Amino acid sequence: MTYHVLRDRMLLTLGSTMISGILLAAAAQASNGVTNSQAITEGSSTAAPSGAAGRHFWDVLQLENRDAWSELRSQLAWHEQPLSARAQERVDNWIDYYQSNPENILTIGRRASSWLAWINQQVSERGLPGEIALVPFIESSFDPRAKSHRGAAGLWQFMPGTGDALGLVRNAHYDGRLDVVASTQAALDYIEMQADQWYEGDLKRSLAAYNAGAGTVNRAVRRSQAQGQPGDYWDLQLPRETMNYVPKLLAIARIIANPSAYDVTLPEIAATPAFAMVDLEQGVSLEELARRSGVDADTLSELNPGLLNGSLNPRYTRTLLMPGDSSEQMLAELGTSLNADNDKETTLASTSTPQTHRVEPGDNLSTIAQRYNISLRDIMRWNAIDRPEALQPGQLLTLSSS
Repeated sequence: MTYHVLRDRMLLTLGSTMISGILLAAAAQASNGVTNSQAITEGSSTAAPSGAAGRHFWDVLQLENRDAWSELRSQLAWHEQPLSARAQERVDNWIDYYQSNPENILTIGRRASSWLAWINQQVSERGLPGEIALVPFIESSFDPRAKSHRGAAGLWQFMPGTGDALGLVRNAHYDGRLDVVASTQAALDYIEMQADQWYEGDLKRSLAAYNAGAGTVNRAVRRSQAQGQPGDYWDLQLPRETMNYVPKLLAIARIIANPSAYDVTLPEIAATPAFAMVDLEQGVSLEELARRSGVDADTLSELNPGLLNGSLNPRYTRTLLMPGDSSEQMLAELGTSLNADNDKETTLASTSTPQTHRVEPGDNLSTIAQRYNISLRDIMRWNAIDRPEALQPGQLLTLSSS
């Protein structure tokens, strides 16, 4: 693992370790019925009445209810790192901008309510800094249907060629760039792969390349180094949008870390994902799903923006998003009902992952990764694949590291 990625992950681990230490210390005090103030002023333990231990535990910690924002704050790793005066000025300019438009942050936060908790989980599982979960804030304002005048689309604003190279299917029926699950996995894979391939794990330069292209950033790095500079992100002369990219990200991360200090209000977002994933093996329209599930068709459409014609076609994707409060029983009954119409045993994917997958016509790495709930980057690593677009029908893929 490269230095920069390792450093960022160590920072996250250190934060978790400190929290664990606080929890253990608080629990020890609570078990003795001692609050922080008592321990300081009295220096001794007293017997706790029945039920007091739990109250003291929470009094000591003074923890807020966990939500998506607090989960994100626990993962932030960059916003307090020291910067040069010049770099800090660039960040401060964006803090001032966002602070002068607090209603904009509230609007974007509401738009993020369907996606933020799940994206937090994906970023955390990879050991990435929490700031990466805020990239859609500056890319698309958390609008999965956003499209730029240059042709970029989706929450992560993939250009057509980049999406194609990463295996995001794009046709008249389905656009993987608009599919939040598929595009998020592809974006995180892309950011990590570029960091490892070009920048010795430096995620900030990888984010610059995500915005401007690796060729543009690599030339800027070489120019910087030729002038005797280290060639890190803050040294580079890049297009204006790219020069602002990381400062904007750090600015919004700092505000989210302490919104009250900036007179910013964030909407309530639960810590658990707002959607559940169902893997279907047959086509079905959202209208039919709405009729059978009782979920409003507009809600299904909002959760599945990649389905361009209002229908799921398993040739392009098998993952359907349903509201997160849908019961497992309802999802199972829905699968059984759809299944019965086509004389199949089940439309829900098996929870067990096979060891291999033989590539079929129409398959790509993104859909295979979704089908088996594994990352595209892992499939590429396990099978020594350098070019996702070079996948061939009949090719046998390994689906685990063993």
